[in-house]
Amino acid sequence: MQQTYTITQNKILSRVFLGLCASLVTAGAGVVVGTRLPYGLTPILWLVELGMIVYAMFRQYTRAIGYPFVFTFTFISGMTLSYALLSYASVFGMALVLKALAVTAGAFLVASFVASRTSMDFSFLGGFLMIGTLALLLMGLVAMFTGFSSAASLIYAYLGVAIFIGYVLFDVNRLAQYGVAEQHVPWMVLSLYLDFINLFLFILRLMGIMSGGNDRR
Repeated sequence: MQQTYTITQNKILSRVFLGLCASLVTAGAGVVVGTRLPYGLTPILWLVELGMIVYAMFRQYTRAIGYPFVFTFTFISGMTLSYALLSYASVFGMALVLKALAVTAGAFLVASFVASRTSMDFSFLGGFLMIGTLALLLMGLVAMFTGFSSAASLIYAYLGVAIFIGYVLFDVNRLAQYGVAEQHVPWMVLSLYLDFINLFLFILRLMGIMSGGNDRR
């Protein structure tokens, strides 16, 4: 029975990570398309992206989202990411963006390996992650009106990296410990995609600061 359970869990994990890889490729295609769109469309795409996240969060309690929804979202997400990536590339060079992506991939893989292999239950992180996320949102709102000092910008970036590594540990460990119904696999793909992208953006922000830029965005 235990062996059957392990095989099933490994199958679900493989399916989720395969879906994550596909979603990242789809987002990459969105980035390419986004570089050719006028910047005026970006706020509209942000609103669409936000609306889709809210919809998915409520939909998971009634009816599972599907892969068409996930890939549509990740494509739009890639388009909205394109402006930020171009901004960093224009200031720091594309090499920094690619380095941040490589660091993110490495950190994500290490955190996922630890979370999926350990017998420890990381459910206790949930409350801390929620508080940390609220702190990030509050700092971001304040910065919209006051801007960030160099120290505050560095703290914000480090906090963001720590929180989203925590989310990777939490989500992958929950998946490994408790599994997920097959119809909810797309939702887990979307959750891990958001973990990866947010971790990437905060690592990129941190590396930009460390390279001499006081990122106030």
